[in-house]
Amino acid sequence: MKVGVVTFPGSLDDADAQRAVRLGGHEAVALWHGDHDLRGVDAVVLPGGFSYGDYLRCGAISRFAPVMTEVVEAASKGMPVLGICNGFQILCESHLLPGALIRNHHRRFACVDQRLRIENARTAWTGGFTEGQEVTIVLKNGEGGYVADEPTLDRLEGEGLVVARYLGEDPNGSLRAIAGITNERGNVVGLMPHPEHAVEDLTGPGTDGLAFFTGLAVAAFA
Repeated sequence: MKVGVVTFPGSLDDADAQRAVRLGGHEAVALWHGDHDLRGVDAVVLPGGFSYGDYLRCGAISRFAPVMTEVVEAASKGMPVLGICNGFQILCESHLLPGALIRNHHRRFACVDQRLRIENARTAWTGGFTEGQEVTIVLKNGEGGYVADEPTLDRLEGEGLVVARYLGEDPNGSLRAIAGITNERGNVVGLMPHPEHAVEDLTGPGTDGLAFFTGLAVAAFA
């Protein structure tokens, strides 16, 4: 299938995401932030980086990019969308996912090979995992602390919308150790760690991130 990867000014991991898409067996399609055109893709990845310099708030300006008008509309119709790190921040700012990402609790940039537990393997992006599976994926962020009010957190937990949870030492102060969440439909996933940096044995901590791309499902979420 065709998977679009959006480039914003300040994106750092768009090329890595495109490579991960190809290693996952799909065609990677470059999408530009300023275009009102998704070029016929079947799914979209919003990559990590510092879109628009992270001015104002991370992802706050990107939500107004022309391409995001198309992404929001497509997501509402069931298109799979994966937001990684800065992409997760953009999804929250665009109200495709609840909550927000704030400055790490220790006020330092985190860069670690992070252990996670996959909590939900029923989304468009996590079908390649089993629930409860433990994986190691690169984490690198300065504003990765996931926060939401207690009713929202309770709803995420109660409805099984937490996709992944941090294991071991707390890397950024995310409430309830939440590393990623999904919407009710399961087609939109936000993930703070970077699975595109764990797709080859040559670089990164193994290939645990590859299943996010090989397991991509579209038909069930259309």
